[in-house]
Amino acid sequence: MARLADRQAFERYAAEAQARWERLWAGDHWVISVGISECSIAKGALETYRHLELLLAQEGIPATLRRVGCAGWCFAEPFVEVRAPGAPPVVYGNVTTDRVPDLVHALKRGEVKSEWALGARADEPFAGVQPLSQHPFLARQRRLLFADAGVIDPESIDDYIARGGYRAFLKALFEMTPDEVVAEVKASNLRGRGGAGFPAGIKWESGRRTQAWPKYVVVNSHEGEPNVFKDRRLLETNPHLVLEGLLIGCYALETPYGYNYIGGEHALAVERFQEAVRQAYELGLLGDNILGTSFSCHIRVRTGGGAYICGEGSALMYAIMGQRGQPRTKPPRSVEEGLWKRPTVLNNTETFASVPSIVLNGGAWYASLGTEQSTGTKLVTIQGPVKRLGVAEIEMGMTMRELIFEVFGGMREGYRFKGVQTGGVSAGPLREDQLDVPVDFDSLTELGGMLGSGGFVVFDESVCAVDFARYLMAFNRYESCSKCNPCRLGNPALVEILDRIRNGFGRPADLDIIREGAKHIIELSLCGLGQVAPMPLLGMMKAFPEEFDAHIREKRCPANVCPIREAALVAAGDD
Repeated sequence: MARLADRQAFERYAAEAQARWERLWAGDHWVISVGISECSIAKGALETYRHLELLLAQEGIPATLRRVGCAGWCFAEPFVEVRAPGAPPVVYGNVTTDRVPDLVHALKRGEVKSEWALGARADEPFAGVQPLSQHPFLARQRRLLFADAGVIDPESIDDYIARGGYRAFLKALFEMTPDEVVAEVKASNLRGRGGAGFPAGIKWESGRRTQAWPKYVVVNSHEGEPNVFKDRRLLETNPHLVLEGLLIGCYALETPYGYNYIGGEHALAVERFQEAVRQAYELGLLGDNILGTSFSCHIRVRTGGGAYICGEGSALMYAIMGQRGQPRTKPPRSVEEGLWKRPTVLNNTETFASVPSIVLNGGAWYASLGTEQSTGTKLVTIQGPVKRLGVAEIEMGMTMRELIFEVFGGMREGYRFKGVQTGGVSAGPLREDQLDVPVDFDSLTELGGMLGSGGFVVFDESVCAVDFARYLMAFNRYESCSKCNPCRLGNPALVEILDRIRNGFGRPADLDIIREGAKHIIELSLCGLGQVAPMPLLGMMKAFPEEFDAHIREKRCPANVCPIREAALVAAGDD
Protein backbone atom coordinates (compact mmCIF):
# COMPACT_ATOMS: atom_id res chain seq x y z
CA MET A 1 0.00 0.00 0.00
CA ALA A 2 1.74 3.17 -1.21
CA ARG A 3 1.69 6.31 0.91
CA LEU A 4 -0.61 8.92 -0.63
CA ALA A 5 1.22 12.13 -1.50
CA ASP A 6 -1.66 14.59 -1.88
CA ARG A 7 -5.42 15.01 -2.20
CA GLN A 8 -5.44 13.95 -5.83
CA ALA A 9 -3.73 10.69 -4.90
CA PHE A 10 -6.39 10.09 -2.27
CA GLU A 11 -9.15 10.74 -4.81
CA ARG A 12 -7.63 8.19 -7.18
CA TYR A 13 -7.30 5.66 -4.39
CA ALA A 14 -10.90 6.29 -3.27
CA ALA A 15 -12.16 5.77 -6.83
CA GLU A 16 -10.30 2.46 -7.02
CA ALA A 17 -11.68 1.39 -3.63
CA GLN A 18 -15.19 2.28 -4.79
CA ALA A 19 -14.71 0.24 -7.97
CA ARG A 20 -13.48 -2.75 -5.96
CA TRP A 21 -16.51 -2.44 -3.67
CA GLU A 22 -18.91 -2.37 -6.62
CA ARG A 23 -17.24 -5.39 -8.21
CA LEU A 24 -17.60 -7.28 -4.94
CA TRP A 25 -21.38 -6.87 -5.00
CA ALA A 26 -21.79 -7.52 -8.73
CA GLY A 27 -21.07 -10.50 -10.91
CA ASP A 28 -21.90 -14.20 -10.78
CA HIS A 29 -20.38 -15.09 -7.44
CA TRP A 30 -21.74 -15.36 -3.93
CA VAL A 31 -20.83 -12.91 -1.17
CA ILE A 32 -21.23 -14.31 2.33
CA SER A 33 -20.52 -12.16 5.38
CA VAL A 34 -20.27 -13.34 8.98
CA GLY A 35 -20.44 -10.93 11.91
CA ILE A 36 -17.35 -11.32 14.10
CA SER A 37 -17.35 -9.36 17.35
CA GLU A 38 -17.01 -10.14 21.04
CA CYS A 39 -20.72 -10.82 21.39
CA SER A 40 -20.92 -13.08 18.34
CA ILE A 41 -17.70 -14.93 19.21
CA ALA A 42 -19.25 -15.80 22.56
CA LYS A 43 -22.16 -17.37 20.66
CA GLY A 44 -19.99 -19.37 18.26
CA ALA A 45 -19.48 -17.05 15.27
CA LEU A 46 -15.90 -18.16 14.66
CA GLU A 47 -17.04 -21.78 14.51
CA THR A 48 -19.81 -20.77 12.11
CA TYR A 49 -17.28 -18.96 9.92
CA ARG A 50 -14.89 -21.92 9.81
CA HIS A 51 -17.71 -24.38 9.11
CA LEU A 52 -18.95 -22.18 6.25
CA GLU A 53 -15.44 -21.95 4.85
CA LEU A 54 -15.11 -25.74 4.88
CA LEU A 55 -18.53 -26.55 3.38
CA LEU A 56 -18.37 -23.88 0.68
CA ALA A 57 -15.09 -25.39 -0.50
CA GLN A 58 -16.47 -28.93 -0.35
CA GLU A 59 -19.59 -27.99 -2.32
CA GLY A 60 -17.62 -25.98 -4.87
CA ILE A 61 -19.71 -22.83 -4.38
CA PRO A 62 -17.85 -19.78 -5.81
CA ALA A 63 -18.16 -17.44 -2.86
CA THR A 64 -16.29 -14.57 -1.25
CA LEU A 65 -16.41 -15.21 2.50
CA ARG A 66 -16.03 -12.03 4.54
CA ARG A 67 -15.74 -11.01 8.19
CA VAL A 68 -17.76 -7.96 9.19
CA GLY A 69 -18.39 -6.28 12.53
CA CYS A 70 -21.27 -6.24 14.98
CA ALA A 71 -24.54 -4.98 13.52
CA GLY A 72 -26.14 -4.36 16.92
CA TRP A 73 -28.58 -7.28 16.84
CA CYS A 74 -26.90 -9.38 19.56
CA PHE A 75 -30.16 -11.33 19.93
CA ALA A 76 -29.58 -12.81 16.44
CA GLU A 77 -25.91 -13.76 16.74
CA PRO A 78 -24.23 -15.43 14.98
CA PHE A 79 -25.59 -13.71 11.87
CA VAL A 80 -24.73 -14.54 8.28
CA GLU A 81 -25.51 -12.33 5.30
CA VAL A 82 -25.82 -14.01 1.91
CA ARG A 83 -25.81 -12.27 -1.44
CA ALA A 84 -26.65 -14.68 -4.26
CA PRO A 85 -25.90 -13.73 -7.89
CA GLY A 86 -28.56 -11.34 -9.11
CA ALA A 87 -30.34 -11.18 -5.75
CA PRO A 88 -30.30 -8.73 -2.84
CA PRO A 89 -28.37 -9.72 0.29
CA VAL A 90 -30.41 -11.61 2.89
CA VAL A 91 -29.45 -11.52 6.57
CA TYR A 92 -29.96 -14.73 8.56
CA GLY A 93 -29.96 -14.83 12.35
CA ASN A 94 -28.81 -17.42 14.89
CA VAL A 95 -26.81 -19.37 12.32
CA THR A 96 -25.02 -21.76 14.67
CA THR A 97 -22.78 -24.53 13.34
CA ASP A 98 -25.61 -27.07 13.28
CA ARG A 99 -27.51 -24.82 10.86
CA VAL A 100 -24.61 -24.22 8.48
CA PRO A 101 -25.11 -27.41 6.40
CA ASP A 102 -28.80 -26.62 5.85
CA LEU A 103 -27.92 -23.05 4.85
CA VAL A 104 -25.21 -24.14 2.40
CA HIS A 105 -27.45 -26.76 0.80
CA ALA A 106 -30.23 -24.19 0.46
CA LEU A 107 -27.80 -21.82 -1.24
CA LYS A 108 -26.76 -24.51 -3.67
CA ARG A 109 -30.43 -25.11 -4.57
CA GLY A 110 -31.03 -21.37 -4.95
CA GLU A 111 -33.43 -21.30 -2.01
CA VAL A 112 -33.94 -18.70 0.70
CA LYS A 113 -34.33 -19.89 4.30
CA SER A 114 -37.02 -17.33 5.03
CA GLU A 115 -37.76 -18.76 8.48
CA TRP A 116 -34.24 -17.79 9.61
CA ALA A 117 -34.13 -14.42 7.86
CA LEU A 118 -34.07 -11.09 9.66
CA GLY A 119 -34.57 -9.27 6.38
CA ALA A 120 -33.30 -8.51 2.90
CA ARG A 121 -31.28 -5.42 2.01
CA ALA A 122 -33.93 -4.30 -0.47
CA ASP A 123 -36.74 -1.77 -0.71
CA GLU A 124 -39.35 -4.46 -1.39
CA PRO A 125 -39.94 -7.95 0.05
CA PHE A 126 -37.80 -10.61 -1.56
CA ALA A 127 -38.69 -14.34 -1.65
CA GLY A 128 -41.02 -13.93 1.30
CA VAL A 129 -38.47 -11.95 3.32
CA GLN A 130 -39.26 -8.43 4.53
CA PRO A 131 -36.89 -5.51 3.88
CA LEU A 132 -34.32 -5.41 6.65
CA SER A 133 -35.18 -1.78 7.36
CA GLN A 134 -38.68 -2.89 8.37
CA HIS A 135 -37.48 -5.28 11.05
CA PRO A 136 -38.91 -4.06 14.39
CA PHE A 137 -35.42 -3.71 15.84
CA LEU A 138 -34.32 -1.38 13.01
CA ALA A 139 -37.52 0.38 11.94
CA ARG A 140 -37.31 3.07 14.66
CA GLN A 141 -33.55 3.52 14.58
CA ARG A 142 -31.64 6.41 12.97
CA ARG A 143 -28.26 4.97 12.08
CA LEU A 144 -25.37 7.38 11.55
CA LEU A 145 -22.56 5.76 13.53
CA PHE A 146 -23.87 2.28 12.80
CA ALA A 147 -24.72 2.98 9.15
CA ASP A 148 -22.03 0.53 8.00
CA ALA A 149 -22.29 -1.82 10.97
CA GLY A 150 -22.30 -5.39 9.74
CA VAL A 151 -21.60 -4.20 6.18
CA ILE A 152 -17.91 -3.35 6.03
CA ASP A 153 -14.90 -5.34 7.13
CA PRO A 154 -13.65 -3.40 10.20
CA GLU A 155 -10.08 -4.38 9.37
CA SER A 156 -10.23 -2.96 5.83
CA ILE A 157 -9.45 0.69 5.22
CA ASP A 158 -10.52 0.06 1.61
CA ASP A 159 -14.05 -0.79 2.71
CA TYR A 160 -14.24 2.33 4.87
CA ILE A 161 -12.98 4.62 2.12
CA ALA A 162 -15.27 2.99 -0.45
CA ARG A 163 -18.22 3.91 1.78
CA GLY A 164 -17.15 7.55 2.02
CA GLY A 165 -14.66 7.25 4.85
CA TYR A 166 -12.12 10.02 5.53
CA ARG A 167 -14.11 12.46 3.34
CA ALA A 168 -14.88 14.55 6.42
CA PHE A 169 -11.20 14.68 7.37
CA LEU A 170 -10.25 15.78 3.86
CA LYS A 171 -12.94 18.45 3.92
CA ALA A 172 -11.61 19.78 7.22
CA LEU A 173 -7.98 19.58 6.08
CA PHE A 174 -8.37 21.23 2.68
CA GLU A 175 -11.53 23.34 2.91
CA MET A 176 -11.85 24.51 6.53
CA THR A 177 -9.75 26.29 9.11
CA PRO A 178 -9.43 24.79 12.59
CA ASP A 179 -11.68 27.55 13.92
CA GLU A 180 -14.35 26.66 11.36
CA VAL A 181 -14.23 23.01 12.42
CA VAL A 182 -14.70 23.99 16.06
CA ALA A 183 -17.54 26.33 15.07
CA GLU A 184 -19.42 23.50 13.32
CA VAL A 185 -19.00 21.15 16.28
CA LYS A 186 -20.20 23.93 18.57
CA ALA A 187 -23.19 24.69 16.31
CA SER A 188 -24.18 21.02 16.37
CA ASN A 189 -24.61 21.16 20.17
CA LEU A 190 -23.04 17.71 20.31
CA ARG A 191 -22.90 16.78 23.99
CA GLY A 192 -20.40 14.33 25.39
CA ARG A 193 -21.56 10.75 25.03
CA GLY A 194 -19.59 9.37 27.96
CA GLY A 195 -22.04 10.37 30.66
CA ALA A 196 -21.61 14.00 31.70
CA GLY A 197 -23.16 15.46 28.55
CA PHE A 198 -20.86 18.51 28.42
CA PRO A 199 -20.96 20.27 25.01
CA ALA A 200 -18.03 19.04 22.94
CA GLY A 201 -17.76 22.29 20.96
CA ILE A 202 -17.26 24.36 24.10
CA LYS A 203 -14.56 21.96 25.29
CA TRP A 204 -12.79 22.12 21.91
CA GLU A 205 -13.07 25.91 21.88
CA SER A 206 -11.51 26.09 25.34
CA GLY A 207 -8.70 23.85 24.17
CA ARG A 208 -8.00 26.10 21.19
CA ARG A 209 -7.94 29.24 23.32
CA THR A 210 -5.35 27.85 25.70
CA GLN A 211 -1.94 29.13 24.68
CA ALA A 212 0.28 26.47 26.28
CA TRP A 213 1.99 23.93 24.04
CA PRO A 214 2.01 21.07 23.23
CA LYS A 215 -1.65 20.07 23.35
CA TYR A 216 -3.18 16.61 23.36
CA VAL A 217 -6.43 15.05 22.18
CA VAL A 218 -7.61 11.88 23.93
CA VAL A 219 -10.36 9.36 23.23
CA ASN A 220 -11.83 7.78 26.35
CA SER A 221 -12.61 4.20 25.27
CA HIS A 222 -12.19 2.76 28.75
CA GLU A 223 -15.84 1.65 29.17
CA GLY A 224 -15.52 -0.20 32.46
CA GLU A 225 -19.15 0.10 33.55
CA PRO A 226 -21.16 -3.11 33.88
CA ASN A 227 -23.76 -3.76 31.18
CA VAL A 228 -22.41 -0.99 28.92
CA PHE A 229 -20.75 -2.10 25.70
CA LYS A 230 -21.55 0.43 22.97
CA ASP A 231 -18.03 1.90 22.67
CA ARG A 232 -16.26 -1.43 22.27
CA ARG A 233 -18.84 -2.48 19.66
CA LEU A 234 -18.17 0.77 17.80
CA LEU A 235 -14.42 0.11 17.84
CA GLU A 236 -14.94 -3.51 16.79
CA THR A 237 -17.32 -2.53 13.99
CA ASN A 238 -15.96 0.71 12.54
CA PRO A 239 -12.63 1.71 14.11
CA HIS A 240 -11.76 4.03 11.22
CA LEU A 241 -14.81 6.18 12.04
CA VAL A 242 -13.46 6.82 15.55
CA LEU A 243 -9.97 7.39 14.15
CA GLU A 244 -11.31 9.90 11.63
CA GLY A 245 -13.07 11.81 14.40
CA LEU A 246 -9.84 11.85 16.41
CA LEU A 247 -7.90 13.11 13.37
CA ILE A 248 -10.38 15.95 12.93
CA GLY A 249 -10.07 16.76 16.63
CA CYS A 250 -6.29 16.96 16.38
CA TYR A 251 -6.59 19.21 13.32
CA ALA A 252 -9.08 21.46 15.12
CA LEU A 253 -6.66 21.91 18.01
CA GLU A 254 -3.67 22.14 15.67
CA THR A 255 -1.82 19.42 17.52
CA PRO A 256 -0.06 16.31 16.22
CA TYR A 257 -0.63 14.32 19.40
CA GLY A 258 -3.60 12.01 19.87
CA TYR A 259 -4.29 9.05 22.15
CA ASN A 260 -6.97 6.41 22.49
CA TYR A 261 -7.20 4.82 25.93
CA ILE A 262 -9.02 1.48 25.59
CA GLY A 263 -9.97 -0.91 28.37
CA GLY A 264 -7.46 -3.74 28.26
CA GLU A 265 -10.20 -6.32 28.69
CA HIS A 266 -11.65 -5.31 25.31
CA ALA A 267 -9.06 -7.26 23.33
CA LEU A 268 -10.81 -7.25 19.95
CA ALA A 269 -11.51 -3.51 20.14
CA VAL A 270 -7.84 -2.87 20.90
CA GLU A 271 -6.72 -5.14 18.06
CA ARG A 272 -8.99 -3.56 15.46
CA PHE A 273 -8.25 0.03 16.41
CA GLN A 274 -4.51 -0.67 16.36
CA GLU A 275 -4.93 -2.18 12.89
CA ALA A 276 -6.85 0.91 11.76
CA VAL A 277 -4.01 3.12 13.00
CA ARG A 278 -1.44 0.94 11.22
CA GLN A 279 -3.36 1.12 7.94
CA ALA A 280 -3.80 4.89 8.22
CA TYR A 281 -0.05 5.33 8.72
CA GLU A 282 0.67 3.07 5.75
CA LEU A 283 -1.69 5.00 3.49
CA GLY A 284 -0.41 8.39 4.62
CA LEU A 285 -3.46 9.53 6.58
CA LEU A 286 -1.32 9.56 9.73
CA GLY A 287 2.26 10.69 10.12
CA ASP A 288 4.14 13.79 9.04
CA ASN A 289 2.85 16.23 6.40
CA ILE A 290 -0.37 14.34 5.74
CA LEU A 291 -1.37 14.41 2.06
CA GLY A 292 1.30 17.00 1.32
CA THR A 293 0.07 19.54 3.88
CA SER A 294 1.82 21.03 6.91
CA PHE A 295 -0.46 19.06 9.25
CA SER A 296 1.09 16.09 11.02
CA CYS A 297 -0.63 13.69 13.38
CA HIS A 298 0.57 10.74 15.42
CA ILE A 299 -1.89 8.50 17.26
CA ARG A 300 -0.95 6.16 20.08
CA VAL A 301 -3.07 3.46 21.71
CA ARG A 302 -2.91 2.86 25.46
CA THR A 303 -4.68 -0.01 27.19
CA GLY A 304 -6.03 -0.06 30.73
CA GLY A 305 -5.67 -2.67 33.43
CA GLY A 306 -9.36 -3.00 34.23
CA ALA A 307 -9.79 -0.38 36.97
CA TYR A 308 -13.20 1.30 36.64
CA ILE A 309 -11.89 4.53 38.13
CA CYS A 310 -9.62 5.00 35.09
CA GLY A 311 -12.70 5.98 33.12
CA GLU A 312 -12.61 9.26 35.08
CA GLY A 313 -10.80 11.85 33.01
CA SER A 314 -7.92 12.81 35.27
CA ALA A 315 -7.35 9.21 36.41
CA LEU A 316 -7.26 8.13 32.77
CA MET A 317 -4.59 10.71 32.01
CA TYR A 318 -2.45 9.55 34.91
CA ALA A 319 -2.78 6.00 33.55
CA ILE A 320 -1.65 7.13 30.08
CA MET A 321 1.40 8.73 31.70
CA GLY A 322 2.25 5.43 33.40
CA GLN A 323 1.18 6.51 36.87
CA ARG A 324 -1.46 5.17 39.23
CA GLY A 325 -4.93 5.95 37.92
CA GLN A 326 -6.35 8.24 40.58
CA PRO A 327 -8.54 11.33 40.18
CA ARG A 328 -7.19 14.73 41.09
CA THR A 329 -8.75 17.85 42.52
CA LYS A 330 -10.23 20.29 40.00
CA PRO A 331 -9.52 23.02 38.94
CA PRO A 332 -7.39 23.07 36.89
CA ARG A 333 -9.48 21.36 34.23
CA SER A 334 -7.90 19.08 31.68
CA VAL A 335 -8.18 21.70 28.91
CA GLU A 336 -5.79 23.77 31.06
CA GLU A 337 -3.60 21.03 32.55
CA GLY A 338 -4.02 17.45 31.38
CA LEU A 339 -1.40 15.06 30.04
CA TRP A 340 2.04 16.11 31.29
CA LYS A 341 0.39 19.28 32.64
CA ARG A 342 -0.43 20.42 29.12
CA PRO A 343 -3.84 21.33 27.63
CA THR A 344 -5.78 18.16 26.84
CA VAL A 345 -9.17 17.70 25.22
CA LEU A 346 -10.78 14.41 26.20
CA ASN A 347 -14.02 13.03 24.76
CA ASN A 348 -15.77 9.69 24.64
CA THR A 349 -15.46 7.22 21.74
CA GLU A 350 -19.00 7.86 20.53
CA THR A 351 -18.46 11.63 20.69
CA PHE A 352 -15.49 11.46 18.33
CA ALA A 353 -17.35 9.05 16.04
CA SER A 354 -20.11 11.66 15.69
CA VAL A 355 -17.73 14.36 14.44
CA PRO A 356 -17.24 13.21 10.80
CA SER A 357 -20.95 13.46 9.98
CA ILE A 358 -21.05 16.93 11.57
CA VAL A 359 -18.13 18.15 9.45
CA LEU A 360 -19.59 16.64 6.27
CA ASN A 361 -23.17 17.85 6.75
CA GLY A 362 -22.78 20.88 8.99
CA GLY A 363 -23.56 21.63 12.60
CA ALA A 364 -27.04 22.93 11.79
CA TRP A 365 -27.95 19.63 10.13
CA TYR A 366 -26.86 17.66 13.18
CA ALA A 367 -28.68 20.05 15.52
CA SER A 368 -31.90 19.37 13.58
CA LEU A 369 -31.79 15.77 14.81
CA GLY A 370 -33.02 14.84 18.27
CA THR A 371 -34.26 17.52 20.65
CA GLU A 372 -33.24 21.13 21.12
CA GLN A 373 -30.98 20.43 24.10
CA SER A 374 -30.02 16.84 23.23
CA THR A 375 -29.18 16.78 19.55
CA GLY A 376 -28.23 13.95 17.23
CA THR A 377 -28.37 10.22 17.77
CA LYS A 378 -27.36 8.06 20.72
CA LEU A 379 -26.07 4.52 20.98
CA VAL A 380 -27.95 2.66 23.69
CA THR A 381 -27.67 -0.82 25.13
CA ILE A 382 -30.23 -2.78 27.11
CA GLN A 383 -29.67 -5.81 29.29
CA GLY A 384 -32.28 -7.88 31.09
CA PRO A 385 -35.22 -10.12 30.17
CA VAL A 386 -36.18 -8.33 26.94
CA LYS A 387 -36.75 -10.05 23.61
CA ARG A 388 -34.08 -8.28 21.59
CA LEU A 389 -30.77 -7.60 23.32
CA GLY A 390 -28.22 -5.48 21.53
CA VAL A 391 -26.99 -2.02 20.58
CA ALA A 392 -29.41 0.44 19.00
CA GLU A 393 -28.81 3.90 17.58
CA ILE A 394 -31.81 6.11 18.17
CA GLU A 395 -32.60 9.74 17.60
CA MET A 396 -32.65 11.61 20.89
CA GLY A 397 -36.18 12.17 22.17
CA MET A 398 -37.64 8.69 21.66
CA THR A 399 -39.50 7.70 24.82
CA MET A 400 -38.17 5.03 27.13
CA ARG A 401 -41.35 3.04 26.56
CA GLU A 402 -40.80 3.06 22.79
CA LEU A 403 -37.18 2.08 23.27
CA ILE A 404 -37.91 -0.90 25.52
CA PHE A 405 -41.15 -2.19 24.04
CA GLU A 406 -40.72 -1.37 20.34
CA VAL A 407 -37.00 -1.37 19.54
CA PHE A 408 -35.96 -4.01 22.05
CA GLY A 409 -39.21 -5.95 21.79
CA GLY A 410 -40.54 -5.73 25.34
CA MET A 411 -40.39 -8.42 27.98
CA ARG A 412 -39.73 -12.06 27.23
CA GLU A 413 -42.54 -14.49 27.90
CA GLY A 414 -43.00 -15.18 31.59
CA TYR A 415 -41.45 -11.89 32.76
CA ARG A 416 -43.32 -8.83 33.99
CA PHE A 417 -41.70 -5.39 33.77
CA LYS A 418 -40.82 -3.81 37.10
CA GLY A 419 -38.29 -1.09 36.31
CA VAL A 420 -35.31 0.01 34.26
CA GLN A 421 -32.03 1.04 35.82
CA THR A 422 -30.64 4.12 34.06
CA GLY A 423 -27.18 5.62 33.99
CA GLY A 424 -25.36 2.36 34.60
CA VAL A 425 -24.25 2.42 38.25
CA SER A 426 -24.62 6.18 38.57
CA ALA A 427 -28.34 6.97 38.77
CA GLY A 428 -31.73 5.70 39.80
CA PRO A 429 -34.38 3.56 38.10
CA LEU A 430 -37.65 4.37 36.37
CA ARG A 431 -40.94 2.66 37.17
CA GLU A 432 -43.45 1.64 34.52
CA ASP A 433 -45.52 4.80 35.07
CA GLN A 434 -42.44 6.90 34.20
CA LEU A 435 -41.59 5.26 30.88
CA ASP A 436 -43.07 7.98 28.69
CA VAL A 437 -40.08 10.20 29.46
CA PRO A 438 -37.93 11.14 26.43
CA VAL A 439 -34.52 9.50 26.27
CA ASP A 440 -32.32 12.58 26.49
CA PHE A 441 -29.93 14.19 28.93
CA ASP A 442 -32.28 16.54 30.77
CA SER A 443 -35.60 14.67 30.87
CA LEU A 444 -34.15 11.58 32.53
CA THR A 445 -32.27 13.70 35.06
CA GLU A 446 -35.50 15.42 36.10
CA LEU A 447 -36.89 12.03 37.16
CA GLY A 448 -33.78 11.04 39.10
CA GLY A 449 -32.39 8.94 36.27
CA MET A 450 -29.53 9.62 33.89
CA LEU A 451 -28.78 9.02 30.24
CA GLY A 452 -25.14 8.49 31.13
CA SER A 453 -23.31 6.49 28.51
CA GLY A 454 -26.53 4.89 27.31
CA GLY A 455 -26.58 1.63 29.25
CA PHE A 456 -29.93 0.51 30.66
CA VAL A 457 -30.87 -2.60 32.64
CA VAL A 458 -34.47 -3.79 32.54
CA PHE A 459 -35.55 -5.85 35.55
CA ASP A 460 -38.68 -7.81 36.37
CA GLU A 461 -40.71 -8.66 39.48
CA SER A 462 -38.25 -11.35 40.55
CA VAL A 463 -35.64 -8.66 41.30
CA CYS A 464 -35.55 -7.18 44.80
CA ALA A 465 -34.97 -3.41 44.87
CA VAL A 466 -32.95 -3.64 48.10
CA ASP A 467 -30.77 -6.44 46.74
CA PHE A 468 -30.27 -4.65 43.41
CA ALA A 469 -29.33 -1.43 45.21
CA ARG A 470 -26.82 -3.39 47.28
CA TYR A 471 -25.27 -4.83 44.10
CA LEU A 472 -24.86 -1.37 42.56
CA MET A 473 -23.44 0.10 45.76
CA ALA A 474 -21.04 -2.82 46.18
CA PHE A 475 -19.69 -2.21 42.69
CA ASN A 476 -18.99 1.45 43.46
CA ARG A 477 -17.46 0.50 46.81
CA TYR A 478 -15.16 -2.04 45.17
CA GLU A 479 -14.11 0.30 42.35
CA SER A 480 -13.38 3.29 44.59
CA CYS A 481 -9.75 4.38 44.40
CA SER A 482 -9.91 5.17 48.17
CA LYS A 483 -8.17 8.51 47.73
CA CYS A 484 -10.84 10.57 49.49
CA ASN A 485 -12.51 9.68 52.80
CA PRO A 486 -16.16 10.32 51.84
CA CYS A 487 -16.03 7.69 49.09
CA ARG A 488 -13.57 5.34 50.84
CA LEU A 489 -15.50 5.21 54.12
CA GLY A 490 -19.00 6.27 53.13
CA ASN A 491 -19.80 3.69 50.46
CA PRO A 492 -18.78 0.67 52.59
CA ALA A 493 -20.92 2.07 55.41
CA LEU A 494 -23.97 2.23 53.12
CA VAL A 495 -23.32 -1.32 51.89
CA GLU A 496 -23.12 -2.46 55.52
CA ILE A 497 -26.51 -0.91 56.26
CA LEU A 498 -28.02 -2.57 53.19
CA ASP A 499 -26.59 -5.92 54.30
CA ARG A 500 -28.24 -5.45 57.68
CA ILE A 501 -31.56 -4.65 56.00
CA ARG A 502 -31.27 -7.65 53.66
CA ASN A 503 -30.61 -9.94 56.61
CA GLY A 504 -33.67 -8.80 58.56
CA PHE A 505 -31.97 -6.51 61.06
CA GLY A 506 -32.88 -3.18 59.51
CA ARG A 507 -34.25 -0.31 61.61
CA PRO A 508 -36.58 2.52 60.54
CA ALA A 509 -33.81 5.00 61.32
CA ASP A 510 -31.57 3.34 58.73
CA LEU A 511 -33.31 5.10 55.85
CA ASP A 512 -32.57 8.53 57.33
CA ILE A 513 -28.99 7.49 58.02
CA ILE A 514 -28.65 6.42 54.37
CA ARG A 515 -30.00 9.74 53.12
CA GLU A 516 -27.71 11.77 55.37
CA GLY A 517 -24.66 9.67 54.58
CA ALA A 518 -25.37 9.77 50.85
CA LYS A 519 -25.63 13.55 51.00
CA HIS A 520 -22.14 13.86 52.47
CA ILE A 521 -20.65 11.39 49.98
CA ILE A 522 -22.17 13.26 47.03
CA GLU A 523 -21.13 16.71 48.26
CA LEU A 524 -17.62 15.93 49.52
CA SER A 525 -16.21 13.26 47.22
CA LEU A 526 -13.27 14.20 45.05
CA CYS A 527 -14.40 12.80 41.69
CA GLY A 528 -17.42 11.76 39.69
CA LEU A 529 -17.46 8.20 41.02
CA GLY A 530 -18.07 9.24 44.61
CA GLN A 531 -20.31 12.13 43.62
CA VAL A 532 -22.82 9.73 42.02
CA ALA A 533 -22.10 6.48 43.88
CA PRO A 534 -25.12 6.71 46.24
CA MET A 535 -27.53 7.81 43.50
CA PRO A 536 -28.70 4.28 42.56
CA LEU A 537 -29.52 3.56 46.20
CA LEU A 538 -31.39 6.84 46.67
CA GLY A 539 -33.21 6.18 43.40
CA MET A 540 -34.28 2.68 44.46
CA MET A 541 -35.53 4.05 47.80
CA LYS A 542 -37.58 6.68 45.97
CA ALA A 543 -38.95 4.34 43.29
CA PHE A 544 -39.73 1.35 45.53
CA PRO A 545 -40.18 2.64 49.12
CA GLU A 546 -42.63 -0.15 49.91
CA GLU A 547 -39.92 -2.77 49.43
CA PHE A 548 -37.57 -1.09 51.88
CA ASP A 549 -40.44 -0.81 54.37
CA ALA A 550 -41.26 -4.50 53.92
CA HIS A 551 -37.68 -5.48 54.70
CA ILE A 552 -37.40 -3.18 57.72
CA ARG A 553 -40.85 -3.21 59.30
CA GLU A 554 -42.30 -6.54 58.18
CA LYS A 555 -39.00 -8.47 58.02
CA ARG A 556 -39.80 -9.95 54.63
CA CYS A 557 -38.45 -9.71 51.07
CA PRO A 558 -41.37 -9.41 48.60
CA ALA A 559 -39.23 -10.99 45.87
CA ASN A 560 -38.02 -13.80 48.16
CA VAL A 561 -34.43 -13.00 47.23
CA CYS A 562 -32.77 -11.63 50.36
CA PRO A 563 -31.35 -13.66 53.29
CA ILE A 564 -34.09 -12.07 55.42
CA ARG A 565 -36.24 -15.10 54.57
CA GLU A 566 -33.79 -17.51 56.16
CA ALA A 567 -33.36 -15.19 59.14
CA ALA A 568 -37.13 -15.15 59.66
CA LEU A 569 -37.27 -18.94 59.54
CA VAL A 570 -34.48 -19.21 62.11
CA ALA A 571 -36.22 -16.70 64.38
CA ALA A 572 -39.48 -18.63 64.10
CA GLY A 573 -37.65 -21.82 65.07
CA ASP A 574 -36.17 -20.14 68.16
CA ASP A 575 -39.64 -19.18 69.32
